[in-house]
Amino acid sequence: MAVPKSKITPSRRGMRRSHDRLKGETYIEDSESGELRRPHHIDLKTGKYRGRQVLEAKD
Repeated sequence: MAVPKSKITPSRRGMRRSHDRLKGETYIEDSESGELRRPHHIDLKTGKYRGRQVLEAKD
């Protein structure tokens, strides 16, 4: 026997899709240089990661 689809209200549809949005980029202020950088990424200006020199610094 056929069963009609139930109507999903726009509110309920929006609640279901609330986690599908794109999140904004996260930046933190570097403690040494004060520049903004992504967390868990190398600071390309100084070449440091977690206080250790990983790359040569850019001029």
